[in-house]
Amino acid sequence: MTEMDRPIKQVGFVGIGHMGKPMCLNLLKAGYPLILQGRNQKNVREVVLRGAREASTPRDVAQSAEVVFTSLPDDRVVEEIVLGKNGILEGMRKGSILIETSTISPLTARRLAATLSERGIEMLDAPLSGGDVGASEGTLSIMVGGKPETFKRVLPILEKVGRNITHVGGHGAGQVAKGANQIVVALTIEAVAEALIFAKKAGVDPEKVRKALMGGFAQSRVLELHGQRMLDRNFEPGGKARLHRKDLLIVSSLAKELGIYLPGTSMALDLWNALAAQGELDLDHSALVKVLEMMSRTEVCPG
Repeated sequence: MTEMDRPIKQVGFVGIGHMGKPMCLNLLKAGYPLILQGRNQKNVREVVLRGAREASTPRDVAQSAEVVFTSLPDDRVVEEIVLGKNGILEGMRKGSILIETSTISPLTARRLAATLSERGIEMLDAPLSGGDVGASEGTLSIMVGGKPETFKRVLPILEKVGRNITHVGGHGAGQVAKGANQIVVALTIEAVAEALIFAKKAGVDPEKVRKALMGGFAQSRVLELHGQRMLDRNFEPGGKARLHRKDLLIVSSLAKELGIYLPGTSMALDLWNALAAQGELDLDHSALVKVLEMMSRTEVCPG
């Protein structure tokens, strides 16, 4: 049996937040021994009660695990946790694998992969789509960048937390795919918000309009889930507006570097900037509707 064929026995996880906690619970349910570290002690305690072991630092996690997942908010935190004092790199052994599920710049992903490679450590950038519901149900879409052989080795683990798992290409390709995903989701949220406001302002019940659209070509998961959130005024975060805005800032920056024009993305970013001005970025990203409601002087609600 080669090293690549040997089953992975010990998994680590750093970042036990909104997405990390349910992913950890699914890994435990699948029978993987898990060592973890995170700043959200409430979530950490909950996962430890289910059978995980807590470590003091990311370095300690990496020393004990063959594969380490990270689920962190942004590029700065990822670089601090991976490369900083008592960070993951200090503890990882040659041949171990980092699976970076945070949404970060493709350039950061490639830089981290190159640094780890110098130490004989493999990395996959594997950002997620599906929100807290997908994380809880183990049905996340996972977009993976990195070496095909590394992807093949960890695929059985990824299958415990996701359903639609695609190896997109080399290092950074997963992050590019996630950026494309965030463009589509952002513009669809905006389109659903416009449609419901249009219906309401024209004197037609937006709840019934949504129901009618669900049976036609406009049907989508965003219309189904976020359209209902807008109608119910339920903006408890499944995916925070703050994080979606951060993702579009990454897309916008890379688009400028590539010399391409993304007018829809720029418009969605402007709307989230307006939401930021209202101090509401910690709401669900479907709260984008609130900006359009303010501009239209109407509010989407049943009836």
